[in-house]
Amino acid sequence: MNEMVEEILNSCKTDCTKAVDHQIQEYLVTRAGRANPHILDKVSIDYYGVPTPIKNMASISVPEARILAINVWDQSQHKNVVKAITEANLGVNPNEDGKTIRLIFPALTEERRKELVKQIKKVAEDTKVVIRNARRDAMDMLKDLQKEGEISEDEQKRYEDEVQKIINGYTSEVDNNFAAKEKEIMEI
Repeated sequence: MNEMVEEILNSCKTDCTKAVDHQIQEYLVTRAGRANPHILDKVSIDYYGVPTPIKNMASISVPEARILAINVWDQSQHKNVVKAITEANLGVNPNEDGKTIRLIFPALTEERRKELVKQIKKVAEDTKVVIRNARRDAMDMLKDLQKEGEISEDEQKRYEDEVQKIINGYTSEVDNNFAAKEKEIMEI
C-alpha cells in the first residue's frame, strides 16, 4: 500500500476515534437516573487562583444508587465546592452537614427522560457529522492522489471502499453507544 494512502487512512481513523471518544465523554456526564460521579467532571473550583476539578480536591463516592457523597479534603474549600455545584446547574441541590456534601438525585420524570434522549441523540448526530467530514477529507485526498498520478483509478476506488468500511464501523459504534445510553436513560 502506498505510504500516502496509509497516512490518509490512519488520519481518518484518528479523527473518527476522537469523535467517538468525545461522544462517550459526553454520555458519561449525562445524568441517567442513577448517581454518576462523572456528572461532576465539568465542575471546577477556583482553588487558590487555579481552576481545579472537584475530583482533584475531594473524594466522590456513591453510597446509594441515587446519592453522591463528596468529602472535600481541604475543609476551607467546602463552601466553594457547594457554591460551584449549585452554579453548575446539575439539576440537584447539594445537601451538606459540614463535612460531607450529598447530591440526592430524584427519579427522572418521563418528560425529563425524553429530553435527555433528545440531548444524547444530538450528540450522536454531531459525532456522525464529524465522522462524515473525516470521510469527505479522506476521499478528497484520495482523488488528489489519483489526479497527481500517485495511484490509479482502480486503486482509488479500492481505497475509497476501504475508507467507507472504516466509516461504517465507526458509525455503527456511535449507534451502539446511543442505543446503550438511551436504554440506560429510559430504564425505570
